[in-house]
Amino acid sequence: MFKQPVNRALFDEVMVPNYNPQQMVPVRGRGSRVWDQEDNEYIDFAGGIAVNALGHVHPALVAALKEQADKLWHLSNTFTNEPALRLAKKLTDATFADKVFFCNSGAEANEAAFKLARKYSYDNFGPEKNEIIAFYQGFHGRTLFTVSVGGQTKYREGFEPAPGGISHVPFNDLAALKAAISDKTCAVVMEPIQGEGGVIPADPEFVKGVRELCDQHDALLVFDEIQTGVGRTGHLYAYMGMGVEPDIMTSAKALGGGFPIGAMLTTDKVAPSFGFGTHGSTYGGNPLACAVSEAALDLINQPELLNNVANKRAIFVEELEKINTKHQIFKEIRGDGLLIGVELIDSLHGQGAAFLAAAREEGLMILMAGPNVLRMAPSLIIPDQDIRDGMALLEKAAVKIVAAAAAA
Repeated sequence: MFKQPVNRALFDEVMVPNYNPQQMVPVRGRGSRVWDQEDNEYIDFAGGIAVNALGHVHPALVAALKEQADKLWHLSNTFTNEPALRLAKKLTDATFADKVFFCNSGAEANEAAFKLARKYSYDNFGPEKNEIIAFYQGFHGRTLFTVSVGGQTKYREGFEPAPGGISHVPFNDLAALKAAISDKTCAVVMEPIQGEGGVIPADPEFVKGVRELCDQHDALLVFDEIQTGVGRTGHLYAYMGMGVEPDIMTSAKALGGGFPIGAMLTTDKVAPSFGFGTHGSTYGGNPLACAVSEAALDLINQPELLNNVANKRAIFVEELEKINTKHQIFKEIRGDGLLIGVELIDSLHGQGAAFLAAAREEGLMILMAGPNVLRMAPSLIIPDQDIRDGMALLEKAAVKIVAAAAAA
């Protein structure tokens, strides 16, 4: 029997200090509500950072997990399994892709994507065509390769020397990309909406221009849809609303509805470069993960649910604008679907963490995208009343922050 209290203080005692979680410890959830150890109730606008697309403890996901748990948990990749094959078929049927590689996280999916891009160019054009272009403020994961492709120096600092052959240009600046791309470029990597970088959407004409430049230079276009995928924008994947198709796409977060899984999707043209033995993942394609993911995909990839994302967003925007009319604290509301970024006014820049703490004290869970932007990525099926109730709590938190700033 474990006798020591299991609380936030234990985190500081036993965990590596790379995270600084909120003081309360959640113990259960249902739908868009969460309860902590003291049975305090919270409305969840964070969604596990865009992971819990169907809320907490969705009965269909629980049923899929329980059913598979009684059958088969793990094999190895010397065998395949039915849930992985069914999920791969459903993903290829629903997207541009012909082939899928399964792994456990977004970082792993991106690692695979970047390796594949280089291997494809090596196979088809030779070793000199190896350069990757990405964008400032982009975020693609925390492995050494993915953090190097990411365009935020703070995440690389202290881990150098980083992998070479990677450069960055400003997001939404087609002229800068045109000046940087060359016949040595093997891939351009981008998020349809920069999530960690401040919830900044790509301009539609920019995306089309990137695709054209990639085609001109025989470079692959890689879309990181870790955060934007699986219904987040009201499309199954964000590229579907942009009029372009990538050559490689990565997916994770909402793909498992809370169960860890990642996937890299690509075409029959590119996939052969990952021939036998070139890449792998011990747990990738795990039957438990794939069974839950299949259930999540079946529920999310429905017109009624996807079309309703825009209606949910409209309520968020309406309520945020009401708060701003009264308190003038937001500079801009941006994003798409239920990936929402709210930039604070200049005088409140740097106060993102204070908003998170104040919201938590009021009973609301939100996120940041840098110190100046509040981020919300709730369940795609969050009840309308939960949105309005949560916004009332956000307003209470905002009043406290504004008062504290005025008194300082």
